[in-house]
Amino acid sequence: MASLRRALLNAHRILNSSTVPNRTTTIFRPQYGWVSRFSSTNISNSQPLDIDLSTEESKRRLFNRLLYRSKQRGFLELDLVLGKWVEEHISSMDENGIKALVHVLDLENPDLWKWLTNQEQPPEAVSSNPVFSAVQEKVLKNLNDHSAPETRAIPGQPWVRGWDDIKKGRDGPIAGNQ
Repeated sequence: MASLRRALLNAHRILNSSTVPNRTTTIFRPQYGWVSRFSSTNISNSQPLDIDLSTEESKRRLFNRLLYRSKQRGFLELDLVLGKWVEEHISSMDENGIKALVHVLDLENPDLWKWLTNQEQPPEAVSSNPVFSAVQEKVLKNLNDHSAPETRAIPGQPWVRGWDDIKKGRDGPIAGNQ
């Protein structure tokens, strides 16, 4: 209880000390997730996405944030695919390319993976995105080069076979990849 009281007193002191006339101070700077200034899914979509590429420092910070977002999605396949693609291409992107990348990074993981692997058809807004198209082209090329066609579903159908579906016998799965 004492720590809560101390925290409230500190917050009150900070609020009172920042009330200097003709000066606006932001105490809480939203930087991550849905309130990020680099995210296109902000509360009001009428505000344009602000990307600052004017200085080397701001460019480096932006690139590092986007690289982190692409490598740490929590979906291993997407972490590997998107992280590697962004690492290879982000330094050559212009402002429009970065905006397209941010829109791809804002997509939900399961949907994005299904769209990249052609399990489902992506919406027109996603399929017309140049970054999505380039990543999908790389994913489909890798699938064609490194996997047997019989292990994949027909385009537009979900993958239902698991790695252990072929195993038969007493310890084999009843159905699916159990």
